[in-house]
Amino acid sequence: MDWLSAFGLLAVTAMLICYALEDRRGAVFVLAFAGACALGSIYGFMQGAWPFGLVEAVWAVIAARRWWLRANSTPAQQ
Repeated sequence: MDWLSAFGLLAVTAMLICYALEDRRGAVFVLAFAGACALGSIYGFMQGAWPFGLVEAVWAVIAARRWWLRANSTPAQQ
């Protein structure tokens, strides 16, 4: 396995773990999911799969917005 494949495996594994834990563990895992999506986007562009990179970049923005809304909401709104 080359370094690029290992990087992609790490990014996708991090996305899966953070997504699975974000409801139970709080806003920090939503932010970590956004970061993992950004890593997945970088991986997609680096390997030449620009559609994958683009979709992961959009997911990173959506997740970052979800984190922002969750972190700045009052307890009654959650």
